[in-house]
Amino acid sequence: MKIAPGRRTFAEMNLIPLIDISLILVIIFMVLTPILVQSQLTVKLPKAQSGAPAAAETTVNVQISRGGAVLVEGQPVRWDKLERELTLRLPKSAQKTLLVQADRSVPVEKVVTVLDVAKRLGVGKLGIGVSPEAGESRP
Repeated sequence: MKIAPGRRTFAEMNLIPLIDISLILVIIFMVLTPILVQSQLTVKLPKAQSGAPAAAETTVNVQISRGGAVLVEGQPVRWDKLERELTLRLPKSAQKTLLVQADRSVPVEKVVTVLDVAKRLGVGKLGIGVSPEAGESRP
């Protein structure tokens, strides 16, 4: 096969499929990251004989791990930024419920700090997360 003078073969790599795959991977990681962070936090809740689940759409979850790390809705937050973060998450405070899920080995002072901040913000309902006892039967 002869190539006419002045013409060359077009030999460039097509990058469109590579970009498509890269963007798909970025989207997958964006979706999975909050799930992975939530599943890595191990909070052993204290047991209780009574308790009722709170409505998910009106509840803001605050978790305190054994090491003292605090997460608001699965996002790590520093203790000095906790009030600011809760202010952003609780725009209509009187209609919201704040649920504190603290590991059983966490000092009470840390739980009281979260409850105090929530009370200053005017949260309608406050709750402490517990796990049901093994022998409990639900109605």
